[in-house]
Amino acid sequence: MYSSLLLNSMTEQAAKNGAMFRSLKSFNARLFFAGLLLSNIGSWLQLTATSFLLYRLTGSAVALGINAALQFLPMLIFGAWAGALSDRYNRQRTTIITQTLLASQAIVLGICDLTGIINMPIVFVLTGALGVIGAIDNPARRGLVTELVPEHDMSNAMSLNTAVMTGSRIFGPALAAALVGPLGTGWLFVINGMSYAAMIYGVAGLRKSEMFSPPLRPAGGTPVRDGLRFVRHNERLFVLFSIFTLVSTFAFNYGVSLPKLADKEWGDPKYYGWVLAVTSIGSLIGALMTARLHRATYRWVAINVLLLGGANIGMAWSPNVWIAFVWAIPLGAGGAAMISAANSIIQYESPPDMRGRMLALSAVAFLGSTPIGGPITGWVADAVSVQWSLGYGGIIGVFAGVFMSVWIWRSGVDRN
Repeated sequence: MYSSLLLNSMTEQAAKNGAMFRSLKSFNARLFFAGLLLSNIGSWLQLTATSFLLYRLTGSAVALGINAALQFLPMLIFGAWAGALSDRYNRQRTTIITQTLLASQAIVLGICDLTGIINMPIVFVLTGALGVIGAIDNPARRGLVTELVPEHDMSNAMSLNTAVMTGSRIFGPALAAALVGPLGTGWLFVINGMSYAAMIYGVAGLRKSEMFSPPLRPAGGTPVRDGLRFVRHNERLFVLFSIFTLVSTFAFNYGVSLPKLADKEWGDPKYYGWVLAVTSIGSLIGALMTARLHRATYRWVAINVLLLGGANIGMAWSPNVWIAFVWAIPLGAGGAAMISAANSIIQYESPPDMRGRMLALSAVAFLGSTPIGGPITGWVADAVSVQWSLGYGGIIGVFAGVFMSVWIWRSGVDRN
């Protein structure tokens, strides 16, 4: 029922806004994104609830950083190989399997919490399992997006994918902040487990006759080394990946900093969920602005790296939650626009049989760098100051944006 309502709503929007929502002319895109939206609201419900739970158990930002590291360390270690698997095996089938396993993880976490046996080691073990499954799911699910529409709409589909992923944060963290009191964190985990049914239905129901599936990579060879070699020998992609990795490692850790900022500086730990929700409104704006572009450019990436860095600095020294809400909009917009544009450029620069590996490498750069940046940010928050745990990443982001802007000007890459 909810999927049907979402499909109808998204179809109407596609008709009214042909440029921004042009991918939604496809039935497969509408079905997939409807399921993704519902499922990711649940995922952000769980992510926010996990932060509440760990902060309640430990009161430590370091614990949040370690948990983030455990979730994304498998992506750092196995991500490139998972991308090779995505190019080798049917992405639709792989996604159904991984989404089912992710649902099981959420329900087990919820049962442990509801029965009162939950503790920090259990959270860490289940988060590690989430990371392993997610490392396989990420390139398969995101690669499936490229099969939903013809190539000339691929940039739009990738941007809408980011819009749905980040837009779901508007509802997930806000729901978590509103429901954690009356329901407790355990039921929020169970609700997330149930929400995966929407994604599984959205993937299983895709019309194969309307998909644009590339040929699968043959067995054998050196797929991971081939992908790394392709990036290393392409100057444009090498610079893009370098900037993307640096910024993702140090300027995207507000999930580690915000719980302590909300508690110590703004007066209430629950403000974390609300600030994250407002950040998500900015993320939706940034992703949709990128979706309007006929084709993403390197200049657009650089602009949004600068925006993200500056907003990190502003958020870090916000004197109250109302000023934090103001900075949350450019923080989300800059981050989402950078991600959308970078992924679109990577897909256009890559041959079809290598797109899964390139998506995996971008996920390694974005998510896999968290095991490095998350604990560092947590240590800065506890040992130096919570403001500097955001501020140092913002300064790095600004310098990265300036460097990229100079490189664009000198190379003329967007004129080629």
